[in-house]
Amino acid sequence: MKLSYYPGCSLHATAAEYSASTEAVFKALGVELQELEDWCCCGATSGHSLSNYLSHALPLHNLILAEAAGNDLLVPCAACYNSLKAAQTFMAGGSQEARQLNRQAGQILGREYRGEVRVRHVVDMLADARIQAQLQGRGQKSLAGIPLASYYGCLLTRPPKVASFEANPEQPQLMDRLLAWCGATPVAWTHKNECCGASLAIPQPQLVEQLVGKIVAAARRAGAVAIVTACPLCQTNLDSRQPAGAEPLPVFFITEIIGLVLGLNAAPWMKKHLVDPLPLLRQQGLLVAS
Repeated sequence: MKLSYYPGCSLHATAAEYSASTEAVFKALGVELQELEDWCCCGATSGHSLSNYLSHALPLHNLILAEAAGNDLLVPCAACYNSLKAAQTFMAGGSQEARQLNRQAGQILGREYRGEVRVRHVVDMLADARIQAQLQGRGQKSLAGIPLASYYGCLLTRPPKVASFEANPEQPQLMDRLLAWCGATPVAWTHKNECCGASLAIPQPQLVEQLVGKIVAAARRAGAVAIVTACPLCQTNLDSRQPAGAEPLPVFFITEIIGLVLGLNAAPWMKKHLVDPLPLLRQQGLLVAS
């Protein structure tokens, strides 16, 4: 199986461990990821608030590249996924603005958008029946019932008609099922799709600390010893903005957890975490290569 791969800006920088673990997991499962050539920033952080035109034009550029490649497009970042799905919805609406934008894209890229590419988030793809078939019997380690909180954040499930790949956007379950395959116990909790504050971490850090504090407290109340997410900005906020006073919870990417269970060398990924996850992994009897 081949997939086009759109890492987005974060996975080439602050969330490099997310990209590395994603690439390693899919390679181990026999899936070839082909990074899009000449991809550009989707504008997810500020494009939609600064320019309505750019909020559609930037992701459209990447959608056209993916269509030309002819494969489904794998997107690990929740914000990028949301941006690309929103652009698809805008183009499908067939408004005058959408048609004009497509003509301009055709003039620049030599190809117009045809609405044929399927955008897949990492969680969505890992839950795909073909990938699930590859996962069966491949686990070399088990999380042995360790209680984990699956945290989706707000962009994977909202707005439901645009972004969601879950039947119930208020209580999504795909990541929980993946954690269960890993041998963990996914906890039932109240904040799995609450906003962490996203890019407000820079202009309004106190607000983000309050939001993160509520999320971490909810996970701890539910009995979780760590949080698992699938968004680079969510992971950064949860990993760096936990309130002082309580023992911080490690915050993993879903692909790090699956890679660990598959027996991959997860040590390089764990070194980038601000809340050190190694004590928890050692306590649970999960050996991570040094």
